[in-house]
Amino acid sequence: MNEYLRQLSPTHQVAALFFIVFGLLVMVSIVAFLLSFRERRNPRHDERWQRELAHFRRLLGTTWFMAVIFWIGWALGETVATVLFALISFFTLREFITLSPTRRGDHRSLILAFFVVLPIQFWLVATARFDLFTVFIPVYVFLAIPVVSALADDPNHFLERNAKLQWGIMVCVYGMSHVPALLLLTFPGYEGKSAFLVFFLVFVVQTCVLVQHLIARRSSLPGEEAAAEDAEASGGRLKRVGDWLFRDAPAAPHVSRSFNWRSWAIGMAIASVVGALFSFITPFRFGQALAVSLLACVAGSMGHLVMKALKRDRGIPNWGRRGVGVTGANGLLDRVDALCFAAPVFFHSVRWYFGA
Repeated sequence: MNEYLRQLSPTHQVAALFFIVFGLLVMVSIVAFLLSFRERRNPRHDERWQRELAHFRRLLGTTWFMAVIFWIGWALGETVATVLFALISFFTLREFITLSPTRRGDHRSLILAFFVVLPIQFWLVATARFDLFTVFIPVYVFLAIPVVSALADDPNHFLERNAKLQWGIMVCVYGMSHVPALLLLTFPGYEGKSAFLVFFLVFVVQTCVLVQHLIARRSSLPGEEAAAEDAEASGGRLKRVGDWLFRDAPAAPHVSRSFNWRSWAIGMAIASVVGALFSFITPFRFGQALAVSLLACVAGSMGHLVMKALKRDRGIPNWGRRGVGVTGANGLLDRVDALCFAAPVFFHSVRWYFGA
């Protein structure tokens, strides 16, 4: 099987990858659907089971969303993929700004951000002007935004307003623009396979966040204490191992009740090893894949925590309120926040080390 895949052209190899991914997602979706018909006889555990299943289906929906987006981007070509990610960037920035207070004096700065900065940034990506696109926002835009804001003649909360807009541009535009930029990197003997790099990055980062979240969630679920008491009779070493894995104090309880160092370390380790095992779809060797996976996981998981802090500051549980599409994107930033932090670190590390 492996030899057969190696004999395929790069285009057919990427197509085979998406075929495998969608096949796995279909099977998992069928299992999740069938589990919804499972008969539950214990009233105490029924609510927790329903909550866990609903949470898993939301995670599965996010995975479907990202898989479809990347498939469309690959199928329609690099230029269309860049435009597609520009649209995602537009909606995530709109989501961020909608839930951040603005004043009349910010209108010019907002027009600059949405209709000048964002198109120029992605145009620089599409034309592979890497040296300029890496400094355009951190240097030129960060200096231009406060100038435009000052000319609006509104000094009230000037620093706070500009910092929020600059931060939104940095995360939603600058960070996201590095994902399609991966499609334009060139490696000797790796022509036409850059879509594997995007898949590799997303797969590793999502694995890290998912494992970390699932492990931490076990310790924060209401009713876990009762379940532990029910299992007390079994006792023994297995229970102690479970307690060690699933019970740890939150590292930043006012930001996230589910984030703790133990689940973070386990998620990092599992995702990094998974990335190393998938080194055969990348231009990296095993050790190199392990290292870049670790870097991407650190950036993505810490970025996810930072965005949680921003949500707590705004007093919201999600960027898109449940059941209401605040910006028409229905929580799009929640789905890509870790990727927005991981992509720049991954891109520049790979480009610097390999000279791509």
